[in-house]
Amino acid sequence: MSQDLLKSFQEAYRNLDLLPLLEQKDLERFRVSFSNETLEELEQLVEDCPNSDGKIVFTGHRGCGKSTLLAEFSKQLGDRYFVVLFSISDTIEMSDINHINILFAIAVNLMYQAEVNQVEISKSIKDSFYKWFATKTRIETETLGAEVTTGFDLLKLITGKLKIDASIRNEIKHEFERKVTDLVARVNEIAAVIQVTTKKEILVIIDDLDKLELAKVNDIYKDNIKAICQPGFRIIYTIPIAVLRDKFLRPLIETETNDQIVVMSVLKLFEKGQSRQPNSKPRPAAMDVLSEILNKRIASELLESETVEKIVLKSGGLLRELIRIANECCRICLRSLRRQPEQSVIINDEVLEKAIDNIRNDFAIPLGKVDYAILQTTYQNFMPEDPKEQEFLDLLHGLYVLEYRNRQNWYDIHPIVVELLKEQGLIN
Repeated sequence: MSQDLLKSFQEAYRNLDLLPLLEQKDLERFRVSFSNETLEELEQLVEDCPNSDGKIVFTGHRGCGKSTLLAEFSKQLGDRYFVVLFSISDTIEMSDINHINILFAIAVNLMYQAEVNQVEISKSIKDSFYKWFATKTRIETETLGAEVTTGFDLLKLITGKLKIDASIRNEIKHEFERKVTDLVARVNEIAAVIQVTTKKEILVIIDDLDKLELAKVNDIYKDNIKAICQPGFRIIYTIPIAVLRDKFLRPLIETETNDQIVVMSVLKLFEKGQSRQPNSKPRPAAMDVLSEILNKRIASELLESETVEKIVLKSGGLLRELIRIANECCRICLRSLRRQPEQSVIINDEVLEKAIDNIRNDFAIPLGKVDYAILQTTYQNFMPEDPKEQEFLDLLHGLYVLEYRNRQNWYDIHPIVVELLKEQGLIN
């Protein structure tokens, strides 16, 4: 086996991790600018908000690059604001997220960022905050030692308990369910101390709420949106794009956020309907962006240039799917290298076809008759019969259907799912 070739594919495979670009070094290596309008829209809402407590909702398809963009945005505003960016999944078990522990997580992460930034909060105030955290999470500060009762150690301990200990989460929920205002008051108190000390206004950005199941999102936003909008500082919440099609939730969100909703669009490879035309050409700008993303992560000698375009087209313009397809290609090549060490291996059309087969099978497993009917109608009309139907929202959330934006919104089917419809004889 050529060790150099193996190492090159291993590096490409690592580079094609589906995790967002959060670290500065990763942003510098892999970041490709394609969403400046979205950054500008977020900045405008943050900067021009008439009050310092504005709430912004940020959405888009899973994997369209929201997390990477938010990481870049947080660095962009870091000089002007005290920015706290955190993933809710790092703090709370995703299956047990509710409005109470979202607020509690905000408090924990405010203090954690204050420690990171070495904000000089007076010892008496800081100790009172940590004592409150310790009490609410059943941590006996007296037995831990002074070095643990304040600072990073206690906050990491609290985060660990919130993540793995359901009894702690239940206790916090039970205590504050009927007195959310008490919890909000403590959150605001922490924020106020930080703001006075740093002389910067607070901006909290909560990522990964868009990865929640739709039923869980409904519980949080339908019944408790007023609670999570109570803190007296700017907050950016992420939500699944399917929520914007919900006839009950969208009006609530619009009302409570003063219609401050930002949507990060999928890169549009074709204008509406053009992909169905013979000899149609994709939009060069979108193709160039997605091709550059691949070329930054995979060495040119590992990937045939003709195959790059086909990977891009199969992604539907969605960053996550681009990375997912290329990742699967690398996996196939790595297995092939180990199977036949002396062969020359490259990502070509044959490898891509195998990767698409694997991903298509993954897409097919959950689909039933009703799903196929909705997909068929959406393919034919660029719109389902009822865009608010739960089954359609689930398909949108699961990336079977992709939303594109012109003067009017329209939908198309993920290119790999189109092949499933053809196999079923539902389209030509």
